[in-house]
Amino acid sequence: MERLQKVIAQSGAASRRKAEELIKDGRIKVNGQTVTVLGTKVAAGDVITLDEVPINKEEPVYFLFYKPTGVISSVKDDRNRPTVVDFFKQVPQRLFPVGRLDYDTSGAILLTNDGTLANKLMHPSFEIDKTYIARVSPVPTAEQLRLLAAGILLEDGMTAKAKVEKIADGREKNAASVRLTIHEGRNRQIRRMFSALDITVGKLKRERYGFLNLDGLHPGEGRALKPHEIKMLYRLAGSKRQPL
Repeated sequence: MERLQKVIAQSGAASRRKAEELIKDGRIKVNGQTVTVLGTKVAAGDVITLDEVPINKEEPVYFLFYKPTGVISSVKDDRNRPTVVDFFKQVPQRLFPVGRLDYDTSGAILLTNDGTLANKLMHPSFEIDKTYIARVSPVPTAEQLRLLAAGILLEDGMTAKAKVEKIADGREKNAASVRLTIHEGRNRQIRRMFSALDITVGKLKRERYGFLNLDGLHPGEGRALKPHEIKMLYRLAGSKRQPL
């Protein structure tokens, strides 16, 4: 048996938080009876309705997307800016992004309707590696690179250790490209880490999420994950449960 709000979220009818609101508002019935208690468990054969309309559980789907800059990592935006789900209008399931990439950051992001896997991947205790390429100015010194790797004190605390490597100086005067691998997901973390050292980040791209990379994709393109990739994500998330 599973919690009612989880089943509603997996159906694609609403997010987990919205499902809890629907239950409290008395809009959900199980086998014809209104349920208002959060945490109520339901069985596979139970009939669940929202405003008298049956809810059917969606087939789980998983996509890797190359998010362009200028796109919001959200289901919708109150300022009508493009969102990551706008690129998947042909997919019938209700998708949502796993975590966030800033508006002005490009790169790899996952989209799915599997709330169980998404919640595990986003939980900081599972420490999923995420690798970024940052174009920065001025060129960081060896000492600054060491500080980035050891951890930077930000207003919300010390960052965890990171893998840091200067990969190119490029043609621009006093600029360089730096590859960083972190497992945290704080808001604008990479930019704030460099800013703490008086270094400005220009372009920022997430080139890898865990073992997944952007090979073969261009900005605005995505692909469905392969079955073995989904299983590997579940292993990364520390779960023995396999997707249905």
